[in-house]
Amino acid sequence: MAEIGFYHLTRTSIDAAAPKLLGRILAGGGRAHVLCGTAERMEALDASLWLSTDPDWLPHGRSDTEHARHQPILLATGDVAPVNGARFLLLLDGASTMRASEYDRVLDLFDGNDEGATAAARARWASAKAAGHGLSYMKQGAKGWEKAG
Repeated sequence: MAEIGFYHLTRTSIDAAAPKLLGRILAGGGRAHVLCGTAERMEALDASLWLSTDPDWLPHGRSDTEHARHQPILLATGDVAPVNGARFLLLLDGASTMRASEYDRVLDLFDGNDEGATAAARARWASAKAAGHGLSYMKQGAKGWEKAG
């Protein structure tokens, strides 16, 4: 079973938080698969990763390209297989997967200022708990991520 971390965003947007988390994954030698809830989110994140200054280099590509398997960060919409060998999965904008057990760690980022997104995250938490995954909950605080409940 995967370890699933729920990341409750209260101070920054997904497009600001995801590059920092992805940078930490790459710095540790990992590869990431990012499932976006919409094509618009994927476009916005793609731009955000190219423009990121912290970290300043986040090599990535999209799952619909011929070089997808070579990408250290792979962006996708829909529940597709991690063709890049990723052990980390980021779920954005309510994206969900039936493949969580194919990863070591899943990070579910949600906008805590959106009541609908928070309610949907609670439902995903309940589903993941029922499936037997290990769960953790992180909330943005004044000094960064704080482990809660």
